Amino acid sequence: MVSHTHPGTTSSALARLNVNAARVLGVPAAGYAHLLGTAPEHLDDDLCRVPTLTSIRLAELMTLHTPWPEVALAMTRQSGTGSLGVWDYLITSAPTPLAGIQDAAAHLGAALDVGTDSLLVTEDNGQVVLSHLNAADMSHEGACAVRACALGLYRHRLGTAARRGLVPLRVTLATPAPRRHDALVELYGTRAIDFDAPVSSLTFLAADLTAPTPHAQPGLSAVLRRHAERTLATATVLRDWLDLFRTALAAVHDTGALTLPAVARRMNLSARTLQRRLEEHGTTWSAEVEELRRTRITHLLHHTDLSVEAIAARSGYADARALRRAVHRWYGTTPAALRTTGATPAALRSPGPAPS
Repeated sequence: MVSHTHPGTTSSALARLNVNAARVLGVPAAGYAHLLGTAPEHLDDDLCRVPTLTSIRLAELMTLHTPWPEVALAMTRQSGTGSLGVWDYLITSAPTPLAGIQDAAAHLGAALDVGTDSLLVTEDNGQVVLSHLNAADMSHEGACAVRACALGLYRHRLGTAARRGLVPLRVTLATPAPRRHDALVELYGTRAIDFDAPVSSLTFLAADLTAPTPHAQPGLSAVLRRHAERTLATATVLRDWLDLFRTALAAVHDTGALTLPAVARRMNLSARTLQRRLEEHGTTWSAEVEELRRTRITHLLHHTDLSVEAIAARSGYADARALRRAVHRWYGTTPAALRTTGATPAALRSPGPAPS
């Protein structure tokens, strides 16, 4: 299991799937366009982690518009293989479908929120059971759609791996029985569906999941596991408005023209409103810019051979002298000493008086 799982967030790919399903179902965009993480620059960024609440709200909006079995089917239809990134390929590229779903369970955080979702794979008496638990706090109908969709995704990916339609022996859903089952029968390929179960699950013949994957490549699974881990380790996490602001701040900083009005425009706010929102979050424009520069400069000193002059120019300081004064203010040392020791900020002594 990877250590970087970012509880409280999902992949941007999952949010993108939900937005696409909402559009197909005719949910008015005005109902979700304001949600954190639904801006195109976040949905299209595969390194972005979107608040789980965004996907929950999207599911709830869809079930207000359409019965939940049809929502589950629509969500699954919007998730072709590859739409969930590396997590999909963990399943479809493993030596067997069973090995693939086991890898996917171990790296579930690459797509879902491990704070609310878990996938357990068990083998017994020639059968394999995939049990999915979703503990997110959402409306009844929204929870039904999410649980049903999760099983649909697993069945679809396993069928892609096997290169044939896999029909489960039985399906259990931790949901009350809906009025109509047609969409669920299409989703799972069977009418053997039990409702009001303790856990949502799919049961397959073990023989269906242990046959070699036709297009598996030796060693590819290990590469994909490492990629999933790196993706999570380098993710940009959006949990609240301040995360959104800091993402915009970093993006504008990288253009070389960092100003408050420029960041405000990127966030579709007035400069005055932006300042007020920062105050509401207990911070200021100058403090946020200072922290961004401190983080960037520390990284450049520790991980590059750039000169102090080059780092100053890249970080928005007038010259090397201004950067040296800033480093002393932060850490009580010089850029050269910071680079030599490679110490983390927490390991450095408290700053003393700034050099003249």
